[in-house]
Amino acid sequence: MKDMQASLEKLRADAAEAALVRDLATDPKKRALYTRLADHLSKLADEVELAMAQQRAS
Repeated sequence: MKDMQASLEKLRADAAEAALVRDLATDPKKRALYTRLADHLSKLADEVELAMAQQRAS
């Protein structure tokens, strides 16, 4: 469970960093890329969080 928590925290931090880069980007293509990356990392973090909740419920 500690590994999953560490993964969750890393994914959340990476998503926040991608969002920051997106907000600072002036090139529309880079902004779109970092938007997709931030969204993807956030969804992965949500899935890890759901898996952790399901594991606790078992």
